[in-house]
Amino acid sequence: MANETTLVILGASGDLTSRLLLPALGQLLTMEPQRRVRLRGAGMDDWDDARWRDTVKESFAAGGFAEAFRAVAETTYLRADITDPHDLERVVADPGDRLALYFAVPPAVAAAACEALAAVAIPDGTVLALEKPFGVDEASAHRLNVTVTGLVPEEQIFRIDHFLGRSTTLNMLGVRFANRVFAPVWSSQHIESVVVRYDETLGLEGRAGYYDRAGALVDMIQSHLLQVMAVLAMEPPATLRERDFRDATAAVLRATHVWQDDPSIASRRARYTAGAVGDRRLPSYVDEPDVDPSRETETLAELTCEVRNERWQGVPFTLRSGKALAGKDGEVVVTFRPVNHVPDGLTGAAPGSVLRFSLGPDRMDLELNVNGGDDPLELERAILEADLGAGALKAYGEVLSGILDADATLAVRGDAAEQSWRIVDPVLAAWRAGEVPLDEYAAGSLGPEHWQKLP
Repeated sequence: MANETTLVILGASGDLTSRLLLPALGQLLTMEPQRRVRLRGAGMDDWDDARWRDTVKESFAAGGFAEAFRAVAETTYLRADITDPHDLERVVADPGDRLALYFAVPPAVAAAACEALAAVAIPDGTVLALEKPFGVDEASAHRLNVTVTGLVPEEQIFRIDHFLGRSTTLNMLGVRFANRVFAPVWSSQHIESVVVRYDETLGLEGRAGYYDRAGALVDMIQSHLLQVMAVLAMEPPATLRERDFRDATAAVLRATHVWQDDPSIASRRARYTAGAVGDRRLPSYVDEPDVDPSRETETLAELTCEVRNERWQGVPFTLRSGKALAGKDGEVVVTFRPVNHVPDGLTGAAPGSVLRFSLGPDRMDLELNVNGGDDPLELERAILEADLGAGALKAYGEVLSGILDADATLAVRGDAAEQSWRIVDPVLAAWRAGEVPLDEYAAGSLGPEHWQKLP
């Protein structure tokens, strides 16, 4: 690890910076005070150093890490158009031991800035960190990959997926690979289905500028949940270092296809109407400010995929995410097949065991069939629970730790980014063609009433 990293946040005045990046950096510097970071903000807003420092201090304090500001070696702000090569030359000047550019800007601006960087002398070892979505389809993702790999080597490109920094996502590795009770049965022979779900109670929350053009499928399933699925389904790697880990997850995505190659039966979409989530009243999505109803943007999406390899052929992987739902529910659900035979004399149902990894609070539950207390020959359902803790770092703290260490293990590799788009592009095309109806659900409900309930 270099003695000092110059971290430049491009789009320093934006919501992502103050709400997520700076509190995570504050936590990281609190837990690892030996790190030396020079922090710079850059953006179009006419800020000065004092206002930027106040923003950093306030964001650190809001996360409970006010003292971490002392660990920042230097904090300055530069007013710059990051799509202008001349301004970018000023941004990358005086890089210190290593320079990291974090593009906390909309994807189109990040792409334009990367194109402008081609005319700039980039210091050796510079790390580029880009937020999702990476491109708008497979072809554009490929073009952007060509651009950024022309600037720096692949291992210095961080396509950010903060879900890979979630402690529960990483805890799946230990449960699967370090326990003989699970390792031999992690395949289609024993597993019936997998669900990766991330339901939110939040509505649009003023994000129409981005979300109304993306929707749930792109915002969550393409960008995050496919990567979580790849971690769950990958072959055991020799190590968890960058190359082995990313080779294994990329191989899963290359083998992944829409269920039966038919988006009309493998996908569902819906958007919320007026309703209440707890004590909050939400208007219909189409009545939210800056929403264009003609786009038919979905706020809830489900997609069932199949990983066509020896281990997983025939197992449905269903990915679901939505907004304005009854409860926050982030989890990975692995449903095992029922046993082949239950001896005569045992009564009651014996469905397959269910393993759940909950995302916040981080927890693992295992549902089993056991002998009943009142009648020892009658089967009952029991749940074994394990609290996995909250994780040492926030998800974005794990992301920033990797960036500052130049360790791309938890970043999405270029080929994986393209494969994620390859998987969902046919679904998006089918939706644009009207082959999948746009259903509705009341805000605060579980989704459309006629949708089949997932495990």
